[in-house]
Amino acid sequence: MSDVTIDLARDGDLAEILRNFERFWGHRDFPRPLLHPIFFREFGDTAFMARRDGVIIGCLLGFVAPTGDGYIHFVAVRDDARALGLGRRLYETFAAAAARRGATALKALTSPENTGSQAFHRRMGFTDMTEVPNYEGSGRTRIVMRRPLPL
Repeated sequence: MSDVTIDLARDGDLAEILRNFERFWGHRDFPRPLLHPIFFREFGDTAFMARRDGVIIGCLLGFVAPTGDGYIHFVAVRDDARALGLGRRLYETFAAAAARRGATALKALTSPENTGSQAFHRRMGFTDMTEVPNYEGSGRTRIVMRRPLPL
């Protein structure tokens, strides 16, 4: 994986991800509005892209909240780059950046049905997993996952 680099988001990255949307999320019902430009423009110092030969093959969007949480908005890896450990590398890169910005913990959300996400987060050291009904005000339950920094 030496040909893969992880760097900060750049102009044009959002457009590239949107052009290749199905390569990251397949035909799942992933709401495109979650890919808001604010994560690239205003939180660009905590938005990381994994690239191979200049092509985005993974991304993590997050920010450091006033609560001290390094909030991971989402992470995605393209279908042709899975099983390379990119999710872990993106999380580690974000955790280091969040800690430099004063974060004391990482926080992420998932649905109760997404057992793959829950297992990934356990492997990443998230041990505090709390089911919160109506978390988004939409009637849907979310699993709020946290882990202290550093780990």
